[in-house]
Amino acid sequence: MDGDRMISLDARGQERGLSRRTAMVATGTALGSTFALSVQPVQAQTMIVTPADGLTAGEVKVKTKDGKEMAAYRAMPATGQGFGTILVVQEIFGVHAHIADVCRRFAKAGYCAIAPELYFRQGDPKGYTEIPKLIAEIVAKVPDEQVMGDLDACVAFVKGEGRADTAKLGITGFCWGGRITWLYDAHNPAVKAGVAWYGRVVGDATALTPKHPIDIAKQLHGPVLGLYGGADTGIPNDTVDKMRAALKAAGTPAATKSEIITYPDTPHAFHADYRPSYRKERAEEGWKKALEWFKANGV
Repeated sequence: MDGDRMISLDARGQERGLSRRTAMVATGTALGSTFALSVQPVQAQTMIVTPADGLTAGEVKVKTKDGKEMAAYRAMPATGQGFGTILVVQEIFGVHAHIADVCRRFAKAGYCAIAPELYFRQGDPKGYTEIPKLIAEIVAKVPDEQVMGDLDACVAFVKGEGRADTAKLGITGFCWGGRITWLYDAHNPAVKAGVAWYGRVVGDATALTPKHPIDIAKQLHGPVLGLYGGADTGIPNDTVDKMRAALKAAGTPAATKSEIITYPDTPHAFHADYRPSYRKERAEEGWKKALEWFKANGV
């Protein structure tokens, strides 16, 4: 497969080639159709593009608790109902093409998946070329309380559509979204399970981020599967070990059932198939475990 081709999975899981241009601009400027400038150039030779055939997929507008309109990418099977619901929480780069593709992957597995643009009040992350500036000017200004409320609004939106079952609720997130996964699991009693991909678990308490995963282990409602890289330079192994200890000390059913896997010699963002950090074997293993985790826990 040459550098201007991508992997595309059809409804039977077969691979087929897609040109970079087709994958990047097929849906115009809709949410989830492009990548943030700060992650360019994408690694087209490894990037997975899941087609939307057989799905209802695309941008929707979610009414938030403060009366605003939030864009979200939502994907689910085109026919049927009663699907389990999975909230997909973005990386620091917002709801770009990879996050939209993750939603379609869940939809191919029979779920309704929705990924809200959680920075929309603070700004558009896609236009930033420098990651430190993106973090300082947008990411660092997003309050956890705001995020919890916006995710609640997504659950209400899905329930209102009437096709998915929000009683079978799961959440997953990557990097920034991995941390949010732990927090939302503790926030919403309806969460049946979470899968946190390399999300930070410790940090300083601030007005916008008063608690971190290690502080809320006892409040988890559904068990969380944590997937971490042993060579992650941004999330030290000892902090992940502290989270394991916190779960054990919490002693609640959800905490006790939670599990953290650390993949040796694996970097941060190993699931991000559009980046050099992608590790195919670990990503595929993690995805399989995530689907099994949700299924085993009633999502």
